[in-house]
Amino acid sequence: MPVTAVPYARSFSFYLDRLLQARPERLDELVAHQHHPFELAQIQAFADWDNLGDPETLMPVLRHLRQAVMARLITRDLAGLASLEEVVSTISQLAEFAVQRGLIAARQALSPFGDPIGEESGAVQELIVIAMGKLGGHELNVSSDIDLIFIYPEDGDTNGARSLSNHEYFTRLGKQLIRIISEPGSDGLVFRVDMRLRPYGDSGPLVMSFAALENYLLTQGREWERYAWIKARALSGDASALSELVRPFVYRKYLDYGAYGAMRELHAQIRREVARRDMAQNIKLGPGGIREVEFIAQVFQLIRGGREKSLQLRGTRATLAQLKALHLMEDSAIAELQQAYAFLRKLEHHLQYTDDQQTQTLPTSPEACAVLAHSMGFSDWYAFMNALNLERRHVTRHFEQVFFLPTEETQAHPLAPLWRDILDAASHSREQLAALGYTDPDTVVRQLAAIAASQRYLQMPERSQRQFDALIAPLIEVASHQAGPDATLIRILALLEAISRRASYLALLSEYPQTLQRLAALCSASAWVSAYLTRHPILLDELLDARVLYATPDWQLLAEQLEAQLAGCEGDAESKMDALRHFQHAHVFRLVAQDIAGMWTLEALSDELSRLADLVLSASLRHAWLDIAKRHTEIPRFAIIGYGKLGGKELGYVSDLDIIFLYEDEHPDAPELYARLARKMSTWLTSTTSAGVLYDIDLRLRPNGQSGLLVSTVQAFAAYQHTHAWAWEHQALTRARFVAGDTAIGTAFDAVRREVLMQQRDVAGLKQEVIDMRTRMLETHPARDQDIKHARGGIIDAEFIIQTLILAYAHQTPALTANTGTIALLADAADAGLIDPELAHPVQDAYRHYRRLQHAARLNDKGEVEVSEALHADYRAVRALWLALFGQVI
Repeated sequence: MPVTAVPYARSFSFYLDRLLQARPERLDELVAHQHHPFELAQIQAFADWDNLGDPETLMPVLRHLRQAVMARLITRDLAGLASLEEVVSTISQLAEFAVQRGLIAARQALSPFGDPIGEESGAVQELIVIAMGKLGGHELNVSSDIDLIFIYPEDGDTNGARSLSNHEYFTRLGKQLIRIISEPGSDGLVFRVDMRLRPYGDSGPLVMSFAALENYLLTQGREWERYAWIKARALSGDASALSELVRPFVYRKYLDYGAYGAMRELHAQIRREVARRDMAQNIKLGPGGIREVEFIAQVFQLIRGGREKSLQLRGTRATLAQLKALHLMEDSAIAELQQAYAFLRKLEHHLQYTDDQQTQTLPTSPEACAVLAHSMGFSDWYAFMNALNLERRHVTRHFEQVFFLPTEETQAHPLAPLWRDILDAASHSREQLAALGYTDPDTVVRQLAAIAASQRYLQMPERSQRQFDALIAPLIEVASHQAGPDATLIRILALLEAISRRASYLALLSEYPQTLQRLAALCSASAWVSAYLTRHPILLDELLDARVLYATPDWQLLAEQLEAQLAGCEGDAESKMDALRHFQHAHVFRLVAQDIAGMWTLEALSDELSRLADLVLSASLRHAWLDIAKRHTEIPRFAIIGYGKLGGKELGYVSDLDIIFLYEDEHPDAPELYARLARKMSTWLTSTTSAGVLYDIDLRLRPNGQSGLLVSTVQAFAAYQHTHAWAWEHQALTRARFVAGDTAIGTAFDAVRREVLMQQRDVAGLKQEVIDMRTRMLETHPARDQDIKHARGGIIDAEFIIQTLILAYAHQTPALTANTGTIALLADAADAGLIDPELAHPVQDAYRHYRRLQHAARLNDKGEVEVSEALHADYRAVRALWLALFGQVI
């Protein structure tokens, strides 16, 4: 620190100069310690606090402490040695310490009344002092007042010789605390105390019980109070009970896009007050000021904090950093907001250092302006104002991008009369729709008219109905630009009806009109996608950011994010099940959007869907085990084995999961514990919760099928496969793989699988068993050319061919045991001379074609495919290879 630091600070701060003149002994202390922050340990060691037990002896010492802290902060900050974090954390620590010591002294002053006792619990009650605003966020201003709220757990009475009701006792305690901290004396005050954020404001009681607070928040809590309570932090008493009570009020379980409107209205009120009082030069409340940065951070918290617990933060800078981590805003935007916020907060402190006043208004005198500019590191006022205006413009731009919405005066959409008059001017509406390119305007008009006349629409709240009305015209327009506009609009209208009673989803589409184009494109491309959105409208949120929607999945990062979400559920099994569902649904939706955009080949898409399933199964296993009471180990020796499409990495969007469970654990309780884990896994995966279903699963491929044990040891599984399994079970084993859990068990399973597949078999007998199995399947699933799975020469026949080749010849061609998929294994068999390459290559092409057709049919909710000459040619190719292998004509 420069030698001139203290003199410079005195020349800038009238408050510091007055302080050192009145208390010259402070100068020596300041010079001696100016190189170091004023840390909490020094605050605690400043005095013998335990001997300052009554208010009158405590009050002057607290004021001396504040003077010492302020002197060092001012000196260090103006010398450029104190970071913003040091300044805000030091002053916040001082405020917390003052509250906690003041509370001890206040209780001492009320000792004749005894302790307040809860009428229900019989326990001693403690006042919960709640820090709001910047103190709650641990980012207090140097000359700020502190916003407090006083809450106590239970009503009751004190147990002293002179009894008071708990309400009266805590009222007196609160008044004493306020006096200790804020009463001016010869040495000033510690902090001004503002109690106006309490329920009912100035007209409300000073203190309130848990029950009264809960009733207030449920029945009278306003939207702006949700914003205020984000930063609430208990400085004393039962913080966890307070958090449980307040969290549901602040953070909704759903994505709450209605928060935009509430925050926008609050900001408009502030702007009107700024204009009325000519406060444009106020760097907190004026345009591009501190409050706008805070609003940006907090609107994301209000919207998403209930779902994304990592956003349940109190500090503005920490919240902005988390918005970046979650990719909710551009990195460059967050960088500009962080820089602007740091600049504005530093400027705010310099304004307050001048005379220890709570001000955020720029000076007007030339002398004061020049001094302030120099303190901020600028040569003159002009250079300083250029820098300040640049930062404020950045804030304003980002604020307007986040909160933008057309005003009431915005010109109505040209198609608005079509919807408005749908019941009275149907013929004109048909003409307009036809002109837009709709091929069946009569059907569209009937659909629109049915909605307009429906009780669901007529009974909507007025605000929701206005939002619904405003969406119809632009949706008619964007649907008209899609292939198949009629079907596209009908699908979108079904979705809109489904969400019509969910104001938050209507608000989302209203707030983000750019989502309508993406919505129309997806609904046009796939009936399945539109139905999926209708079942899970929370996925509309995925349409907001194309960067996220179309980003290639980073499964390692996504696994870490999912684990963080699950850990944040704090042992709540239902919340974990919902979190798993939201995660899986969101990533299926992202993959289908990318699929429709042509970003994936079908094989690569199946790999991604399989990786998603692996990740979800792994997380489900880990957390379902944590939900098992009396578990003997924290890491289960348990594994999930995937069969079928999961095992072969050929998952589609609606594929169920064929799985079995294995364990290897000598503990005597292991069989029962792992059976419970398997049942719990089944429940976690298949139960319908408010978030829907995770996966359908099929456990019938376990040893002895439905009559067998739910879980098996590796040894029992191996014995079954070697001695009791049918040929069809060995066929299934060709597509099996370790998916999740204990990797050692996975390795053991791989060894068993390889041994079984490489057994030398009676090839003729094997082929006959396969033919018999295929014949039995035809009894329940007759072959039809429209059904490419069961058609003769279709998917099953192609898969039976390769499975037979594996079981017949893997002992001499070990490469066939690799679980690389039907197409690759056909090539391996041809290379080994097991089948004619001239027959194998057309079957490879056919199998690819089958999967594409099947995938396209499922995207459009069709159970059948259109039969073409190309499909017949594919069927003939598979039949030819079947004939060559089995010697049997299909």
